[in-house]
Amino acid sequence: MKAWLLDGLGGIDRLRLGDAPDPVARDGEVVLRVHYAALNPADRYLAEGQYPARPTFPHILGRDGVGTVVAIGGGVSDWKVGDRALLLRSEIGVNRPGTLAEKVAVPAEVIARLPVGWTETESAGAPLVYLTAYQALTQWCEPLKTGSVVLVTGASGGVGVASIQLAIAMGHRAIALSRGTAKRDALLKLGAQLVLDPNDTQWTRRCREFLGDKQKVDVAIDNIGGEGFNEVLGLLGYDAKVALVGRLAGPVPQFNTAALFFRRITLRGVFVGSYAPPEAQAAWKATLDVLGRTGARPLVDRVLPFERLIDAFERLRQGPLGKVLLAVNPPS
Repeated sequence: MKAWLLDGLGGIDRLRLGDAPDPVARDGEVVLRVHYAALNPADRYLAEGQYPARPTFPHILGRDGVGTVVAIGGGVSDWKVGDRALLLRSEIGVNRPGTLAEKVAVPAEVIARLPVGWTETESAGAPLVYLTAYQALTQWCEPLKTGSVVLVTGASGGVGVASIQLAIAMGHRAIALSRGTAKRDALLKLGAQLVLDPNDTQWTRRCREFLGDKQKVDVAIDNIGGEGFNEVLGLLGYDAKVALVGRLAGPVPQFNTAALFFRRITLRGVFVGSYAPPEAQAAWKATLDVLGRTGARPLVDRVLPFERLIDAFERLRQGPLGKVLLAVNPPS
């Protein structure tokens, strides 16, 4: 089969399109013929050696995807050849070969049916980002109060869009932080009450003016890190929470821990890999139930041919609106 092979750590420059052995379904597994695969920033981090993984090289990246079951291993009774499935969070694409290939072997316990009414492209990139956003909003000891103000950085990316949609469906107020103005209207259409540009030196003042004297940010979902993180902290209220998802802008410089003390701010990392398969299945069901309240569906930025993986990574670096997909074996 054709696959994008990573020959070793050092970056996506070490990726090449080549031939790999067809996967075999072991006990408890199925083999999917991949229709669409989605990219995630974590794929680049792994290629660069910035992700806690120990794959065997050449490795195949890709954690998300949709495909058709073409082979079934022993002990699998809930699936049959010809069924369509999407992939939930697992070791696929991390320590096991992933979805940037024509076929992939996956444990049956980490796949699920496509949501009713969703297209294959909508489904292909949804699980990882929506499970991440769901964990970011629900991982706290006490549930968030209805009407909480949720600030999302990197709001136009996959996790950002999912966070806005889920926050609104849960009854919260969403504020989006996204570079440039091109995506402003789309984020407002999603339901964000305010869209701010972090390149605007006055964005924090505009946020405070919008909220008024009596309201602060209750939860920040941070996909970016970097210099802007301290500005985000400055907008948080008493007992506020920060869900740490990504670090697209790199480390936080001159971080002053005293900024957390008197407002009792809680920082917590988000890692959907902590979900055991039954937990991932339960979280996915809960996520779909929440989205069903508003009818929100995933946004697809663009779908590129399988051969254009490097172009897809470049689009991911530029900052898409929603998910970037590869058409691996799209149905005719």
